Amino acid sequence: MSNTVPTILLNDGLQIPAIGFGTYKLEGASGVTAIKDALDVGYRLLDSAFNYENEGTLGRAVRESSIPRDQLFLCSKLPGRHHEYHEALSTIEESLYRTGVDYYDLYLIHWPNPRVNKYVDAWRALIEAKKRGYIRSIGVCNFLPEHINQLIAETDVCPSINQIELHPYFNQAPQRAWDETHNIVTQSWSPLGRGIALVKNDIIADIAQNHNKSASQIILRWHIQLKALPIPKATSQIHQIENLTIFDFQLTDDEMTRISSLTKPNGRNFNQDPAVYEEF
Repeated sequence: MSNTVPTILLNDGLQIPAIGFGTYKLEGASGVTAIKDALDVGYRLLDSAFNYENEGTLGRAVRESSIPRDQLFLCSKLPGRHHEYHEALSTIEESLYRTGVDYYDLYLIHWPNPRVNKYVDAWRALIEAKKRGYIRSIGVCNFLPEHINQLIAETDVCPSINQIELHPYFNQAPQRAWDETHNIVTQSWSPLGRGIALVKNDIIADIAQNHNKSASQIILRWHIQLKALPIPKATSQIHQIENLTIFDFQLTDDEMTRISSLTKPNGRNFNQDPAVYEEF
């Protein structure tokens, strides 16, 4: 089975699928099966991270899949504890060895780790890794404008992507607007929120009924129309197909506004304390 997914042009000229498949906590044989299922139904962008400890699982799924490598878009991320320049380069190489591929299509700094304040060194390492052919496109995760401004000021290289927590309970309007102004694609992690609260929301349920779609499809379509790139995870192939089938309908301006209005001051899955990002 195949679903046609449009692409988005990044600021470095690379085309990226408009929706990806998240692999957090997909590990071992069951993880390989889930990722292969996702590839079978039409996903081509696979999002992983050094700290997910599943780059080997990702690589095994890619090798067992019939999809040619040049049709895939593989992403991983540099953890906050490895921001020193040479350590960052070694970590990127280790990511490649774990996955068993020659290059990543996208590699991100997982978070700025501002207490250590070496994210510019890490960025220089990503720039060098791209020059060496390890990576085709480089970006960041969980970066605020002040962090990205410093990267640009010190290296003259702008990230292609900023992956941030984004869902209707935390719509990130200021950050999205800033990213767009700087020609940075906003990518959404946790696009459906956590748990079932968001997909059970009455407003979303009403809109879903109007379109004869599921709540998850409505939320993911909201991301697409915000020009954000969602990376949902689903272990069930039925849900994988459902999450991918979002390009055959359109939300109205009023529906978009109603969904965006659900944002809450405490809507984040993580609070503002930088310590919560230690795992990254």
